[in-house]
Amino acid sequence: MKTGMKMLNAENNGVGDTTGATKPLCDTTGRRSSTCDVEGDIRIHGSSGTIVFSADATDDDDDDHHHQQQEWKIKPYARKHDPVASANIKEWSLKPFAGAGDEGLPNCTKTHDVPAVVFSVGGFTGNLFHDFTDILVPLFTTARQFDGDVQFIVSDVKSWWVGKFKLILGRLSKRELIDAGDEDGRDAVHCFRRVIIGPMFHKELGIDSAKSPKGYSMTDFRTLLRDSFGLRRRTVAEIDAKRPGSQRPRLLIISRKKSRAFVNAHGMEEMARSIGYDVVSAEPGMATDIAKFARLVNSADVMVGVHGAGLTNMVFLPDKAVVIQVIPLGGLEYLARNSFREPALEMDLHYLEYVLREDESTLSDVYPKDHPVIKDPQSVHKKGWDALKEVYLDKQNVRPHLGRLREKFMEALKLLQQQQHD
Repeated sequence: MKTGMKMLNAENNGVGDTTGATKPLCDTTGRRSSTCDVEGDIRIHGSSGTIVFSADATDDDDDDHHHQQQEWKIKPYARKHDPVASANIKEWSLKPFAGAGDEGLPNCTKTHDVPAVVFSVGGFTGNLFHDFTDILVPLFTTARQFDGDVQFIVSDVKSWWVGKFKLILGRLSKRELIDAGDEDGRDAVHCFRRVIIGPMFHKELGIDSAKSPKGYSMTDFRTLLRDSFGLRRRTVAEIDAKRPGSQRPRLLIISRKKSRAFVNAHGMEEMARSIGYDVVSAEPGMATDIAKFARLVNSADVMVGVHGAGLTNMVFLPDKAVVIQVIPLGGLEYLARNSFREPALEMDLHYLEYVLREDESTLSDVYPKDHPVIKDPQSVHKKGWDALKEVYLDKQNVRPHLGRLREKFMEALKLLQQQQHD
């Protein structure tokens, strides 16, 4: 049976045009994600996590034939290097079928005329950073090429998560998603001509346009977010006249309560107002109405927050806005910069950082000045992630010097003024 099944294109990591040089059916070389892309007669039984495709047993290319005959195991979540995240991700089996005709293949209960993308919403969902970097950005990278004519098949479904991000998901797919674990559809077999299993991950909160289909970038992703949530401002130069105090630049302080909280938040607000800012403080959480919060962020010109998931909201800022990341004590510069500095620059945002000094951390109230936690953070790092997280992320609050912080806020104002004159 000649299916016309195609292999992965070596130049575009397998999710664009599937002509030309070939690669194995599944690309498992990425540190964070594995992606399978198959065309032909494909049948998906969601409840068992089985995808059967009809392999061409008469293919003349022995290498291609071998790869088409191989069975693959895939967890479609972009954090395969992390055993904690992977532990609650459903594994899918991609199996070739080389029988004669359709005999032995599961019968289709529903045949679809669009491609499918299979992904998971397990892992670390609920943490906004992971919602975006592990799921939404890779999903955009993989699915946007279909202009909405794509069927999402989702495993490890959390209905609250789907509801929270329904406006984004609805922009990427015009079809109601299929819950692979739905008990009512446990016997369903969905049939497609093309299926992609596992969205592609390129980098933290980022897209490598050279590898993405049609050259998509974070600029395109942010455009989709603005369209999804009806965000008014594309750049900081666009003033929202409906906002009270709109002639003053707005500073949004991302507040926290459980850890890495601003101890002197009130003083920060007063200082910022004294130099000309319209100041708003807000604390996003799992239950936050993301559309409403996105509009608040989009109204800001400068956003400041301690390293953490809340800074992910910078995806909603207008172009040329300023992000100020407060980096806690503990030798966390590399982690902080990789998570937010590089993504901010790729999003056409200005990035500033405020690195805490020893006396600006509440850890200095707990430990003597010469304690390794204060003087030798690397000794804590060597004990592993759990030790680092417990000390520097879970048990530390911050009190930046208002004089030093004022300088950073003034620097942000200058960047905004330059933007107005460009």
